[in-house]
Amino acid sequence: MEAFADTILPGVKRHPDDRAIAGVCDDPGAVEAGALELLNDPATGITAGLGPLAQALNGHAVAYAEEKGLTLDDDVPPFVALDYDDRVELIARLTSPGHPEKSGWVLLAMFTNMAFDSAAHLSTGEALENGHPGLIQMGFAKPDEDGLWRFPDYSYGQELAKRHPNTTESGSPA
Repeated sequence: MEAFADTILPGVKRHPDDRAIAGVCDDPGAVEAGALELLNDPATGITAGLGPLAQALNGHAVAYAEEKGLTLDDDVPPFVALDYDDRVELIARLTSPGHPEKSGWVLLAMFTNMAFDSAAHLSTGEALENGHPGLIQMGFAKPDEDGLWRFPDYSYGQELAKRHPNTTESGSPA
């Protein structure tokens, strides 16, 4: 699952012998952002299916390797043994329209993105305090001293809509 997450949002290798992380990027990716923690969080509702999905992914990797005439290293799971470009091609096939397992693979990809883009498995304040790579890379604003987020300069750099005249000072609609 780490290799799958790294293929969706690549990151830097954790150490020179890291096989799951392909290392095609110099920045932290999905794995460092906590993709596996999110995938294993019972709140996702997919934890029971991760084992079968990992087995299926490795089965698809074996079939892909046979089709392409590739020899896979037996020291690691078959999907991990694929090089990055082959991982990308295989995932593109699995998530393509008409593939019978598409919904499961797309779901995994979405949770992988959520771990990076929103740190869905963490408190946002704590994630920023601990240097969550996705939130930091996207420039997510830190909260004010009291732990609340206020955007006096507008998060998109411009006012998107006029404040409703009946909005209270706390921001609640009247």
